Amino acid sequence: MNSLSSHVLDTTCGKPARKIKITLSLPSGLEIESETDKDGRCKDWGDTVFVAGTYRLRFHCREYLESVHGESFYPFVDIYFDITENGGHYHVPLLISPYSFSSYRGS
Repeated sequence: MNSLSSHVLDTTCGKPARKIKITLSLPSGLEIESETDKDGRCKDWGDTVFVAGTYRLRFHCREYLESVHGESFYPFVDIYFDITENGGHYHVPLLISPYSFSSYRGS
C-alpha cells in the first residue's frame, strides 16, 4: 500500500513553514486540499488510495512568504512525481525561501 507525506521548511528562518495550503492532484484529475501543521508537515489526504500514476503537489506559498519575509517571487510551487504500484511510502519535502525552492524524495 502506498502512502504520501510532505514537509515544508523555510530555509531563510531555519524553521518549519506552518499553515501552507497544499493541493494534491491525483492521476484521475481529482484534487484534495490540505495544509501544513505547526511542524510544517502534511500527511492528511483523507481516505485517498494512492494508485500508480503521476501526481502533483501544489504548495501555495505566496501568503506565507509575504507574511514572514515581506515578499515572494513564487505564488506557488508545483512538484510532479510518479507513484509506482507497491512503491511504499513517498515523502516529498519542499525547502523554500522568498527567491528559491528545492525538493527531493525523502524517506
